[in-house]
Amino acid sequence: MLYSLGHPVAFAALVVSFVLGLVLRAIAVRLSARTLGMAGRNESIMPRLREDVDPFGAVAAAIGGMGWGKALSVDDIPRWRGRGRAAIVFASGPLTCIVIAQLFLAAAVVSYPDGLLQYANPSSILLGGYAGTVSFGEQILLSLGVGLLTFGLLELIPIPPLDGFGILYSALPRPGAGMQWMRLWFEQKNVGVVLLLALCLFPFGAPFLLIILNVLGLPFLLAWS
Repeated sequence: MLYSLGHPVAFAALVVSFVLGLVLRAIAVRLSARTLGMAGRNESIMPRLREDVDPFGAVAAAIGGMGWGKALSVDDIPRWRGRGRAAIVFASGPLTCIVIAQLFLAAAVVSYPDGLLQYANPSSILLGGYAGTVSFGEQILLSLGVGLLTFGLLELIPIPPLDGFGILYSALPRPGAGMQWMRLWFEQKNVGVVLLLALCLFPFGAPFLLIILNVLGLPFLLAWS
């Protein structure tokens, strides 16, 4: 996000998109868990700062373009109540963000019909690569839409601390030694966080994480273009 400081309005919208992603993810996870009987009926679905914000995810958002929320351990979602239901809980947060992102992108397309045609990759928007003629309204809609989209897509990558690992782990009939190895090293010893932060830092000038987000997000932008 810091790359977009040259466009203050776009920068502010990207910050809002990250915070909105954290809020939507938290509400979706808790609501789906309660609806599917994976959590108590009386448990609040509202976001909680300590439980939903990962400081490393916020750092990644600042230096790499987009970050992630606090890791949801597979121990928190009981598989014995249904592997499918557990996988849905993990998937609900990222998918909610991706769906809401489409509303912002749709608004951008309706309001500025040729806007998305100028941006082939999500990184162009995450880096604040707007021409001087792009209006503030267009910057806000595109930054909110692409920010939420990349937040959701990043969370779907199947490594801890991202939700994609919980989806994969829950879907497997019997997680084997490889999955337990990933839990040990990537979750408990934080190798996953170190790897993601490294992708945000290297190579200098354009984080490698943006290349991954370009590959994942390009089909969505092409669809709206």
